[in-house]
Amino acid sequence: MTDTIKLKYIVSPDDFTRAGEASSDVKGKLKKMGIPPEIVRKVAIAMYEGEINMVIHANGGTIDVEITPSEITMVLADTGPGIKDIEQAMQEGFSTAPDNVRSLGFGAGMGLPNMKKYSDEMDIQTQIGVGTTVTMKVYIK
Repeated sequence: MTDTIKLKYIVSPDDFTRAGEASSDVKGKLKKMGIPPEIVRKVAIAMYEGEINMVIHANGGTIDVEITPSEITMVLADTGPGIKDIEQAMQEGFSTAPDNVRSLGFGAGMGLPNMKKYSDEMDIQTQIGVGTTVTMKVYIK
């Protein structure tokens, strides 16, 4: 692969039936490109967790994915409420998901920790009342 591939996805708020479509699409494209399975898995998990967080907490948003020969970059941007305490939000098991979301099996407090675990780099920029942008990179080794 010599070219850069750019993909854009819209994540709908509160739409649990479509949540995961973007990460699933990227996973399929990476497989077809012959990206190693362990890299595909990391990207799929990190992006899925972010996508679910956008559905639950952030009124949806956009995901921009850039695939180059050396890395996959995912930029998840929303106009949600922002993250009040990033350090607390990064703790496994911490969640602000409402009970109705938890009853669907989501909101266990593993989203941000898993995003960090399955990406090689992660940066969170957040502003209360404005939104959050999470940038994740997975290197193709």
